[in-house]
Amino acid sequence: MDLIRAIIIAIVEGLTEYLPVSSTAHMIFTSSYFGIQEDEFVKMFQVSIQFGAILAVVFLYWKKFFDFKNIKFYLKLAVAVLPALVLGKLFDDKIETVLEKPIPIAVVLIVGGIILLFIDQIFTKHTIDDEKDITFKKALTIGFWQCLAMMPGTSRSAASIIGGMQQNLTRKAAAEFSFFLAVPTMLAVTFYSIFVKDWNHNGVEQKGYEMIFATPENTMSFFVGNLVAFVVAVIAIKFFIGVLTKYGFKPWGWYRIIAGILLLIYFGWVK
Repeated sequence: MDLIRAIIIAIVEGLTEYLPVSSTAHMIFTSSYFGIQEDEFVKMFQVSIQFGAILAVVFLYWKKFFDFKNIKFYLKLAVAVLPALVLGKLFDDKIETVLEKPIPIAVVLIVGGIILLFIDQIFTKHTIDDEKDITFKKALTIGFWQCLAMMPGTSRSAASIIGGMQQNLTRKAAAEFSFFLAVPTMLAVTFYSIFVKDWNHNGVEQKGYEMIFATPENTMSFFVGNLVAFVVAVIAIKFFIGVLTKYGFKPWGWYRIIAGILLLIYFGWVK
C-alpha cells in the first residue's frame, strides 16, 4: 500500500468513524475500488489509524477530558467500555470471520438505515441533555448497545447513539457521549492491534508495531494516515453535530440505504 492509498483510507476513516454509517463498510469498499490488497498490514492500518480519530474527540472536547476534578466522567466511561472489552475479547474475531464479507455488511448497512429513519419516532422521551446527568447504570446500558457494532456494518457510532436515545438522552447528548465513549473503546482496540495481537504477515508472526517500522513506507503511511484521520475527523464531527441537531437521523438513514444498495450492486453484479 503506497502513501496515496494510505491517505485515501485515512480520509474515509476520518469521515465515517463518528458518523452512523459504518467506517468498516466504507473502508472495505474503498480498498476494493482502489485495488488495495487486503494483507495483514492493511488490516492493522485500518484499525490503528483510529488513533488519529481518537485525538480529534480529545481535541474538540479537551475541557471535558482534562477536567480532572470531574472524576465521575472518567468512571462512567470506564463502566461503559467494559462490555465492549469483555465481549469483544470473546467474540469479535469469530464474528468478523463469519460476517466481515461485503454482501452481509451491505445488508446490515441497509437494515441499520431503515432503523435510523424511524429512530426519532421510536425514542421520543428526551430528558437528559448533559453528560453529568447520565447515571452509571445508563452508561453501562449504552456500553452494551455499543457491542452491537461487533457486527460489521452496524456502526459503533450508530449503536451507541441509539443506546443513548433509548436511555432518554437528547440526540446531541447521545451523539456526544458516543464520541466520549469512542475514546477508551478505540484506544483499547488500537493498542491491542499494535502491541498485543500477532499478525501473520507474509507467513511471519509479527506485532503491529513491527509491521509499522518494518519499512520506511509503512512508517510514513502510519503517521501520515493518523494525521489525516485526525484532521478529517475534526471536520466530520462538527458537521455531524450540525446536521443531527437540525435534521435528526433521517439523512443518515437514507444515506445508509443508498450506500448499502450500491454496495450490493457493486459486489454482487459488478465485482
